[in-house]
Amino acid sequence: REQDRKGEDTDRTPSLMSNLAPMERGTVNKQDLAAKVASQTGTTQAEAQRALDATLDAIVSELAVGGEVNLAGFGKFTVAYRKAREGRNPATGATIQIAASKAPKFSALGAFKKAVKG
Repeated sequence: REQDRKGEDTDRTPSLMSNLAPMERGTVNKQDLAAKVASQTGTTQAEAQRALDATLDAIVSELAVGGEVNLAGFGKFTVAYRKAREGRNPATGATIQIAASKAPKFSALGAFKKAVKG
């Protein structure tokens, strides 16, 4: 058992890729992720940051044109289409029209789900 930042006992689940050591508990930002990739691949943090930025840009670009990105064993990024509908203004109770919209969606796949569940 280990302790998180608040000093509480926690269980560490195994990483999706067994050769990657778990990061410190808490929110991991893009810079932290790039540093971890750099240390695991033997590249500089700047190179890892550029690779991470390029990967995220490619995902965003594909979804922006209505495509999907499937990363085997990890997950699938798609666009969720929401049709127009009626809603209520919570302050007044008046009926309003909510416009159709698109939103990015992520679905975790097998190995990733299994690693998170433990």
